[in-house]
Amino acid sequence: MKRSIAVIAMSVVMLTTFTSMQQDVSAANSSVVTRGHIENGVNLRDKPSLSGRVIGLLKKGSDVTVLERSNDYFYKVQSGDGSIGYVSASDKYISVGETAATPTPSPQGASAVVKYGVNFRDEPSASGRVLGMLRKGSAVTVLERSNNYFYKVLTESGQIGYVSTSDKYLEIGGTVPGPTPTVPVPSVPTPSPAPAPGAPSISERIESVIRTGQKYLGTPYEFGSDRSTTTSFDCSDFVRQAYREALDIVLPADSRKQGQWVRDNGTAVYDIGSLKRGDLVFFMEYRGSSPSAYQGVDVNNERITHVSIYLGDGQLLHTYSAKSGGVRVDKFDGSWKHRFLYGGSVLK
Repeated sequence: MKRSIAVIAMSVVMLTTFTSMQQDVSAANSSVVTRGHIENGVNLRDKPSLSGRVIGLLKKGSDVTVLERSNDYFYKVQSGDGSIGYVSASDKYISVGETAATPTPSPQGASAVVKYGVNFRDEPSASGRVLGMLRKGSAVTVLERSNNYFYKVLTESGQIGYVSTSDKYLEIGGTVPGPTPTVPVPSVPTPSPAPAPGAPSISERIESVIRTGQKYLGTPYEFGSDRSTTTSFDCSDFVRQAYREALDIVLPADSRKQGQWVRDNGTAVYDIGSLKRGDLVFFMEYRGSSPSAYQGVDVNNERITHVSIYLGDGQLLHTYSAKSGGVRVDKFDGSWKHRFLYGGSVLK
């Protein structure tokens, strides 16, 4: 009798310990949810990739909930209005209170062995970025069949990615789960004169561009500067950097193509008095400081040689020579007025 009681008691202790271990494992697998602060305006996309559709813009100074770090380059976040999407993980755009954990999936699924070397991608698509190659003979866990062409798999090193469903590549033992249900991403609101709730207005976006440009005041001038750095600028590189960094709008790389871009995508303005803050302003080559040097010049046949950002109140933000001191603010007078061709807004 005593022996039976002892066995029962031992069984209860083992069951309690096993249950506790299961709970600890479950807690270890849960994702960390933390707060994020938007340092600079950043696009909210419908998938964790630069090819993702832009569904909104998170304003500088706003707070979000970081749901997970989806990959090396994107966080999955929920904004203050409840929208869920993906933003760049660069600390230029977002700061987080603690490291957002990459979701650790439970390794429930079908075990598989790689039969033939296969590309390991970051999206269930042939256009997905190749993260590496899974070698023949390596083992993976197939988490789901994401679509007709790709499995979502977990490697032995803990990486998650996607591989082809062709039976040429994997030998699977067991049943593969179906795709995990996803939270629907809000669709882009139909454009209207009034901005969508929470979305920055055009004037706010323009101010973001100007603030970005002004932080480079004094940066040296270099003709034909490297478009991938911010150590020096020529005029078109400076304008391009301000719009790309502030609004993720990538303008053409030279001033003539930028001028054509404004004509093709907006309304060209040929009267200085009609220019608005944030407009790009295009100029012909320098011929002299007096009005007479420009008499008889047909502006329609003149080639663009310079571009700047109009600040309003007769001021230009630009860079035009090493001697001038690099990025600076100048008055829109004298030869600048004589050289003026046209201007226009990048934003509609």
